[in-house]
Amino acid sequence: MLPSGLWRIAQVTFGVPLTKDVDLGQGQLPDWLPMEIYVVILSIVAEGLAFLAVGLVSTWGEVWPRWVPFAAGKPIRPLSAIIPAALGAVALTVTWTMALILSLRGRALDGRQFGDGGWRGSLTHDVGELGWRAWVFVTAYLPLLAWGPLLAAVTYAYAVRRKAFK
Repeated sequence: MLPSGLWRIAQVTFGVPLTKDVDLGQGQLPDWLPMEIYVVILSIVAEGLAFLAVGLVSTWGEVWPRWVPFAAGKPIRPLSAIIPAALGAVALTVTWTMALILSLRGRALDGRQFGDGGWRGSLTHDVGELGWRAWVFVTAYLPLLAWGPLLAAVTYAYAVRRKAFK
């Protein structure tokens, strides 16, 4: 999670040349939201959501912290953590698996075909050439394939530890 966020921030917000001659455009962002700010917000939100998984393997996933009004010190119902974590694991697994499959076929997530086709076309579209930029891109984004299955594993371990399935 962190490598891809750092890659996005470095590329889009700070202009580090991790791509070559690729117009990032504005996409479907509203005119009032600059792409640079959006990428930073996206990365922070993604990291925050990823950090919630720590609650599945630590004590703060079992009892509400003292600073939470009206719930401080009360036990957390296991299903209130298991259901969102399981749904997140499924969504992440499907999303990143589809991203890999489409990329290997030379397509973007929206279905557009890249010029060269195949994985080579995907990488050359994103990074401009198959050189160090491609390796940095793959190194930053490939770990996202494991995020969903690993979240599923810690969700299952949490459910077993909390005896949610009696």
